[in-house]
Amino acid sequence: MRGQWAADAVGLLAGYALDAWLGDPRRLHPVAGFGQAAGALERRLHPADRAARAGGAADRATRAGSARGRPDERVAGAVFTAVAVGAPVLAGVAAVALTRRQPVARAALVAAGTWAVLGGRTLRAEAGAMNKALRGGDLPAARQRLSHLCGRDPARLDEPELARATVESVAENTSDAVVAPLFWGAVAGLPGLLGYRAVNTLDAMVGHRSPRYARFGTPAARLDDVANLLPSRLTGLLGVAAAPAVHGDRADAWRVWRRDRHDHPSPNAGQCEAAFAGALGVRLGGRNVYFGRSEVRPFLGDGPRPEARHIRRAATLSRTISLAALAGAATLAAVRAAAAGAAGRRVRPRLGAAVAGVAVAAGGAVLRRVAGGAGPGRVTRGAAVDGGG
Repeated sequence: MRGQWAADAVGLLAGYALDAWLGDPRRLHPVAGFGQAAGALERRLHPADRAARAGGAADRATRAGSARGRPDERVAGAVFTAVAVGAPVLAGVAAVALTRRQPVARAALVAAGTWAVLGGRTLRAEAGAMNKALRGGDLPAARQRLSHLCGRDPARLDEPELARATVESVAENTSDAVVAPLFWGAVAGLPGLLGYRAVNTLDAMVGHRSPRYARFGTPAARLDDVANLLPSRLTGLLGVAAAPAVHGDRADAWRVWRRDRHDHPSPNAGQCEAAFAGALGVRLGGRNVYFGRSEVRPFLGDGPRPEARHIRRAATLSRTISLAALAGAATLAAVRAAAAGAAGRRVRPRLGAAVAGVAVAAGGAVLRRVAGGAGPGRVTRGAAVDGGG
């Protein structure tokens, strides 16, 4: 049915409208509930907690495993990631199956899911609050507000550094909180929306460098990198295309994006930040101070350091990118569903078996990769919105 084909597209459009109108739910946020459940699961599976519950013998076994590179933590982290991501994906699959012949119900579910996982309005509101504080010369308020955007230590940051942190967070979160959820919603419907938000939330919870999560969180961090690989590049390209919306030069934005996008320690954040730097005509990057450590990142862009006025332009660029991503996602969802409906009538049994086989093979490959991959998880991202190093 044509109405069934359009259900995902209508749901994405309605969910985006709800986010733009209402923002995040103030209470009983589904993502917060998922985070609490994932935290309880982590405490059940993390080797350190299991050893503490089991007592001395398990503690000795854990120390022995640590001496061999703590493979138990990497495996436990892979199991944790698979269960925590698999549960919402399966819930989404079940909901799609139950509403297969009910396009209105399916569109409503996709709309609710889209509203729950998007964070565009919250991101722009936080940027607006930072802009207001800096324009009013209220550095203490601005420093206090930074924790809503990223995990840096704001104690000694001046206006340019607070503005830089905000612009960088807006850039990264335009992908993480808007473009990527829309992309996966267009590709995989409700399961894609829920699965992506689960992956991104786990990365914010455990995908950072710390004694507890250096190995346990690696699978979640690697899976988040994979999930954001295409959306981050799409965000960068849309940022270049949208440069005139913030009085930027498209050619300069393209040059900066191509030159600097791989200079960031994250395989994805640099794609977004370089595009924003080029479109806004500012220079991002430099020394970031976190609580207990610091790191120096290469510069992105050629312009001056950001000021408060650049925050509003960054929010405008983010909104423009988001609307373009929404149009593309709705179109892709409609085309995908129409093509799947036409193909299903001809080769539904073979198509279903092939898709299931590919999904199982891909899932197994990802789990093997994250279970055996090298290196620690990357830096955790912000609190109120899921990004911003």
